[in-house]
Formats: sequence, C-alpha cells, structure tokens
Amino acid sequence: MDKWGALQWSKVVHGKQGWRFITCLWLHGGLIHLFANVLSFVFIGIRHEQQFGYVRVGVIYLLSGFGGAILSSLFMQHTTTVGASGALFGLIGAMCSEFLTNWTIYSYKVTAVITFIAIIVLNLAVGVLPHIDNFANIGGFFTGFLLGFVLLFRPQSGWINPQHRPAGAAVIPKYKPYQYVFCVIVAVLLLIVGFGMGLLLVFKGANGNKHCSWCHHLTCAPTSKWPCGY
Repeated sequence: MDKWGALQWSKVVHGKQGWRFITCLWLHGGLIHLFANVLSFVFIGIRHEQQFGYVRVGVIYLLSGFGGAILSSLFMQHTTTVGASGALFGLIGAMCSEFLTNWTIYSYKVTAVITFIAIIVLNLAVGVLPHIDNFANIGGFFTGFLLGFVLLFRPQSGWINPQHRPAGAAVIPKYKPYQYVFCVIVAVLLLIVGFGMGLLLVFKGANGNKHCSWCHHLTCAPTSKWPCGY
C-alpha cells in the first residue's frame, strides 16, 4: 500500500512526496474499511450535497482530508495511514458550523445539538482504539468546521425552503454584508495559517508529541486489553 500513496511520514518528509496527503484518502485497509467509509458518507454527505451542491461538498471533503493528513503527519510518524476518515470528519465539522450560522431556520434545535454531540463524541471515542488515526479525524473536523463558515453560509432568511415564502414576499437578509465578510475572512485566514504552519512543521521534521506529552492518548488509550506502542 506504501507504493500506491499511503500516508507515511518518512516518505513525505525525506522523500518529498507531499502528494501522499491527498492520495491516502482514496486508499483503504480492506473491503470492511471501504464499506464503513462509503456508508458514513451516505449518511453524512448526501444531505449537504442536495442542499449545497457537490462542488462545495467536494471541496470541503478534499480539504478536510488534507488538513487531517497534515495533523496526522505531525503526531503519527511511525504508522502508515489510509482512509477518508479525516475527510468524513470534515463534513461533520461543516455540518456543525452550518448549524451555528443558520441556527434560526432549524425547528428542532435541542435534538440537533444532542445529535451532533453524540456523533462527534462517539466517533472520537472509537478513535482511541488501536490502529485508528484520531489525529486525522481531529484535523479534518476543524478544517471542515472553518470551511463550513465559508462555503455553507446562508445569507438570506428562508433560503432553505423558498417555496414556503408567500408569493411576492421580499427576501430579508439574515446577515448584514459586513458580518458575512468578517466571518469568511476570519475563517479563511485561520485555514491559511493552519495549513501553512502545519506544512512548514511537517517538512521541517517536527514531532508534535515532543511538545505535547499527553496528546498521544487522543489516538490510543492504553488498557490491559491492548498495547499502544507509543
């Protein structure tokens, strides 16, 4: 799997094979892994693809996977990573930011909040099992969260169900232009700084675990049942 583009820190840094940040998203560790990712995308991605289009959802998917691969390379330097879990977590992050910015148009707010929290906690909890790269999940989530403010912003009230507006009714802007611009600019700047610093540290050979003594527990919680091999 190495030669086909799996994410491996030594080959990215010493072999200057940065393209592995993207190719690792398309590789899987078997049919079960592939089926789990496809099923997750069906449940997570279809709703947003129907509402916002495949281009915006595709951009979030790819950039979130890229962001997850960067964070993984900073902390998971002795493992080989494949799969699209970072990209899928990016879609979850985008769902959260879209929910925050469009809070007023949702009818069942408490149910939605509980659902989001349950999905995030459950998936991150699974990520502390051995052989699962939780850093890719975390990096993908925060990348998608920021991208959601940029690509899934609804500037008009009632945009989600325009057919429910009375005929001839004026569309009332939900946000003032400066609010929309400010939100987008802040999110884009954070993404640029995050990607830039992350890539710089990766190619300098930095090891995130040296600066965070407890971070390795985020991706593997040691128990009597399995070793983590930090």
